[in-house]
Amino acid sequence: MDFNFSDEQEQLRDAVRKWVDRSYTFERRHGIVKAGGFDRAAYNELAELGLTGLYVPEEHGGMGMGPVEAMVVLEELGRGIVLEPLGASLAASGVLGAYGPDAVKAQWLPKIASGEALVVLAHQERKARYRLDQSEASATQAGGNWKLSGAKSVVPAGDQADAFLVPAQANGKIALFLVERSAQGVTTRGYPTVDEGRAAEVNFRDAPATLIAADGLPALEHAVDIAIACTCAEGVGAIDKTMELTAEYLNTRKQFGVTLATFQALRHRMADMKMQQELARSMSYYASLKLNAPAEERRRALARAKYQLGVSTRFVGQNSVQLHGGIGVTDEYVGSHYFRKLTQLELVYGDTLFQLGEVSERMTDTAGVFA
Repeated sequence: MDFNFSDEQEQLRDAVRKWVDRSYTFERRHGIVKAGGFDRAAYNELAELGLTGLYVPEEHGGMGMGPVEAMVVLEELGRGIVLEPLGASLAASGVLGAYGPDAVKAQWLPKIASGEALVVLAHQERKARYRLDQSEASATQAGGNWKLSGAKSVVPAGDQADAFLVPAQANGKIALFLVERSAQGVTTRGYPTVDEGRAAEVNFRDAPATLIAADGLPALEHAVDIAIACTCAEGVGAIDKTMELTAEYLNTRKQFGVTLATFQALRHRMADMKMQQELARSMSYYASLKLNAPAEERRRALARAKYQLGVSTRFVGQNSVQLHGGIGVTDEYVGSHYFRKLTQLELVYGDTLFQLGEVSERMTDTAGVFA
């Protein structure tokens, strides 16, 4: 299999990296963190680059690209620990494009592509424990209109988003709805996350909702798988930068008159981190290439990829802190912010222990052999 990127993909990577280096500096990011962890101006800059329309078809004003292009972009945003939730937006636009009614596509996809609207997935509930087939939120229909009630937790930029994709029980099964944040009956409570981004608790009380899919579980699973693939790519970018920072520190910091990089034990530690870095990268490639596979095959692949990402982010992040010493956790040093990001990525869309269970449940037919 050819893992070389096309010229178009390399140009896309270069454009995003230049934006991160020039426009999303650590100083700007620090200001965004102080302001709450989300900056609409920065998100609009991503839209100007066309990134919010990666998964939006060209007939709706998007770029009509696919998972590999999204992976390239998210790696670079991960390198810059960009706070704005592009991955969540891509998951929403991908699902709307694949499952939404034509009228909903025509209304929302152009606005998502242009950056006018930020639509994110609001699916987590306190009692669900990452299970997608568990939802206490409910929706009822009266006179052809839907009303949705329930509560969702840790919604990316939930108090800043323009609309949500919300799973809820309807007619005995999980359906998927679109609910606008400005709709009557919607309330949000925003807060900062571990990685200094922004999330919110979102409550719905008889909120007007638009039906996306009556049998919503397949669409929800697809949305989460897209988000996992984006998370894996973002994690690879953050790991890459963490490795660079750690290597630079070991090559400049001196102990007993010599640089730390001359100590064999520390070199061995870096070699182990490098192994986890490449494992995360290979599984991120695997995840992106499997996004268009049949549902069961896709779900198995994404569980495996997210499990490996969790192992790699934890190992690289914690060992980077150990190799840096005390400076590795100080707010003034950029490396501590990468550690926060790696810690957060291990937890979202199913933590490592949960994904290990998913892998175990889905490997009975292959007896442990990855197909």
